[in-house]
Amino acid sequence: MPILTHAEALVEAIRECMDEDDNVALIWGSLMGVGGNNHHVQQIQTNFADRIFHPPISEAAMAAVATGAAMDGVRTIFPMGTASFMFRAWDQIIHEAGAAHYMSNGTVSVPVVFHVVHGLRGGGSAQHSQSPQSMLWNSPGIEIAMPSCPADAKGLMRTAIKSNNPTVFIDHQKLNKRTGEVPIGPHDIPFGVADVKREGADVTIVGASLQVVHALAAAKDLAADGIEAEVVDIRSLVPLDEDEILKSVAKTGRLLVIDEAPPHCSVASEIISMVAKKGLDLLKVPPVGLNRLPVHVPANVALEDFIGPNVNRIVEAGKQLCN
Repeated sequence: MPILTHAEALVEAIRECMDEDDNVALIWGSLMGVGGNNHHVQQIQTNFADRIFHPPISEAAMAAVATGAAMDGVRTIFPMGTASFMFRAWDQIIHEAGAAHYMSNGTVSVPVVFHVVHGLRGGGSAQHSQSPQSMLWNSPGIEIAMPSCPADAKGLMRTAIKSNNPTVFIDHQKLNKRTGEVPIGPHDIPFGVADVKREGADVTIVGASLQVVHALAAAKDLAADGIEAEVVDIRSLVPLDEDEILKSVAKTGRLLVIDEAPPHCSVASEIISMVAKKGLDLLKVPPVGLNRLPVHVPANVALEDFIGPNVNRIVEAGKQLCN
């Protein structure tokens, strides 16, 4: 299999789907975080110029156009850039795209993909570093995908584009240049199927997006101390593969959930709650959530790294769980 960057794999998925289906369109011709030098972006701009629309720069307006086009049957992709920008379009995403199928008694589908880049990006500061996954999780009707590697980025994006439901595809700026093997041609990964990225018997580490990369690095450090961590990549938040998480906890008896959003009402706290409700007897010790600290994100990169769920914090939490 060829080696691609995360960004290349993502754009390859979009290019393939636009080639396979004349009904796939892009709102705005810039895939934020990918970069104009990517040859797939240039190919999309050349081959599908009639299916790329360039509204004025207004997230609310562009989300409305994307949602309306999807309601009319066009499979629409809207790369919004930084996830913080989506708050400008919250009403269109939550109340229009997310609610249309329910409010129309199932007669209206909204096959739209909102692609955003979340998290601690390196100097993003308070207004460009949001991780809105837990907020979106509290909004019914929206699928949420969070890939951690190039192959998953391609497979999940193809599934998102083909879905008849609105999908928020949450990427991370720091994943874009990471490389990995990516299958050639059609490669679809269904939502709701987690992936065990590393097997282990001592502690289960659950995460998504960049935190899976951190978890795998931490697992190597833990192994040097005789602790074998199992890393479960949830890949999609909605739907969530609860069975795979519970299966792993049944094996290890210990749970650590990593989430780049702040701790209150977070993905980490909800997964821990789910395990406590459905698998309390599986746990040997109380589970632990590891989140971004509940403070504004500083512009200073060293301080930014300190507040996030970095490798050192994961290693320390893993040792405490196992000792």
